[in-house]
Amino acid sequence: MRELRAHIRAAADAARSTPLPDLPFSAYRRFDDDGDRLAYEERYFGRRAHVTALAAEALIDETAPLDALADALWSVCDEYTWALPAHEMHATRLDRGMDRCLDLFAALTAHLLAETVRLCGERLDPRVAARVRDQVDHRVLSLLADDDRPLVWEDWAHNWAAVCGGAAGLAALALWSPGPRLTRVVDRCRAAQLTYLSGFGDDGGCAEGVDYWVFGFANFVYFAEELRAATGEDLLAHPKVAAVARFPSAVHLGGGLFPAFSDAAERPRVPAGLAGLLARRLGVRVPAEAVETGVLAARDWGDISRTLRWGAPEPDPAPDPAPATTHLPELAWTIDRGAHVAFAAKGGHNGEPHNHNDLGQFVLAAHGEVLLADLGGGEYRKGYFDDATRYTYLHTSSRGHSVPRVDSREQSAGGDRAARLVHHQLHDDGVDVTLDLTRAYEVPGLTALRRGFAWRRESGELLLVDEVEAERPMPVEEVFVSRLRPEPLADHVTWRGAAAQARLVLPDGCTALIEELATTDHEGAPDTVFLLRLGFGLPAGRTRLAFRFTVGGR
Repeated sequence: MRELRAHIRAAADAARSTPLPDLPFSAYRRFDDDGDRLAYEERYFGRRAHVTALAAEALIDETAPLDALADALWSVCDEYTWALPAHEMHATRLDRGMDRCLDLFAALTAHLLAETVRLCGERLDPRVAARVRDQVDHRVLSLLADDDRPLVWEDWAHNWAAVCGGAAGLAALALWSPGPRLTRVVDRCRAAQLTYLSGFGDDGGCAEGVDYWVFGFANFVYFAEELRAATGEDLLAHPKVAAVARFPSAVHLGGGLFPAFSDAAERPRVPAGLAGLLARRLGVRVPAEAVETGVLAARDWGDISRTLRWGAPEPDPAPDPAPATTHLPELAWTIDRGAHVAFAAKGGHNGEPHNHNDLGQFVLAAHGEVLLADLGGGEYRKGYFDDATRYTYLHTSSRGHSVPRVDSREQSAGGDRAARLVHHQLHDDGVDVTLDLTRAYEVPGLTALRRGFAWRRESGELLLVDEVEAERPMPVEEVFVSRLRPEPLADHVTWRGAAAQARLVLPDGCTALIEELATTDHEGAPDTVFLLRLGFGLPAGRTRLAFRFTVGGR
């Protein structure tokens, strides 16, 4: 907490000496003009970080000057919209102006401003406080209190329902006294949390990955605790919550690494306050390597304020050893962890939230390095969430994953494009998994495609077998994805990291091609990806393609 408090003071000092970033129309229009989101969003989130730093300082220091905070709050109330340009449809579908567009970040802004006014109390100029109250009501709360028309996210069983409902509900609880309007808002926000929970199976798996688990579940928990304080109702007692809380520990690869399936990242961070609350209330431990105990994302008021309030989890004096293998049957992820190696694979379907066409995708890691990778989320642009164009992007398409191309065709999107678990068996030193991927491909003449994994953690060996049945001859290309350049030799390929490496024995009868692709990561930074493409000409009938990987230290 000392590190966090020092960071808050430094960030607040910087905010006082730096003007708020402006939000010009030239940046706003970029999303429509050329699909760019970052030009506006970097400025937008810079403004939120500015306000959050000053508000957090006011939270930890009752003597902190509030002039800069008052100016910042006043400026946020002047904004054309609290929503992002990419989310305009949340206003236009209801014939509303953008000043009444209730998306994720309008709700989070309302939460930030509402709790800032409450915590500052009489220290804040009453004219600023009154304007904040008016704008939070106008832009966010009135849409839930005074208009019965449903908002689209109220029926979305993923992070949107948790974040929008949770943050809006927190804003109402911070600003309003008990009464009919507060009751209507809280009822709708509570219902949104139950919708969010309905998106989880009994295994607690989050198809959106650990990043979006943090985003959604944190706001669910923040709202749930305020609701409990206000009404006595405990949403954390819901039968699914404990399993959802265990998701990060279930899929942890070790050393703070996680599978970057869907639009996730390899090293997401869990706010210390959230981790501490889950340990105390539910007895659930987040992997210590993933807990952010110092500097948090500066724009995330909920994370910072709850970490200051709840504190970090106490060290576990005698932690129970994590099971070597985790299988989440409804999510269809399998994770296996050794002392220095890890394996993950997924089935599921190609219509999941933040979906990638990635049935049969797998990850190999050793000594804290990802060797065979999932690229995770790409840069969000206009076409990224448009069903007509989403799978033209490398990160979301099956060509950006370690899965086969059959007859030059990639996997298709849709909830009916599902993998079927054929076999799952635990061993003392690993796990066997077989998935039927046939329904992922729209290929005339393809009658079956099954992918089997036989993973052994003691030796770091993976035997991957694809069995293809076809009514006619067809080409099949096996693709293996990494951010490390493959080094081909006569009979094998090696991917070398700083401390670890992976080796693949090349099967007979294949043609090998290494494709180097320049792309951008989720933050818009340049990224280089390497695809090892192994081509096979398969006859009609059944063919077995086997690939032997070994991972370990260099």
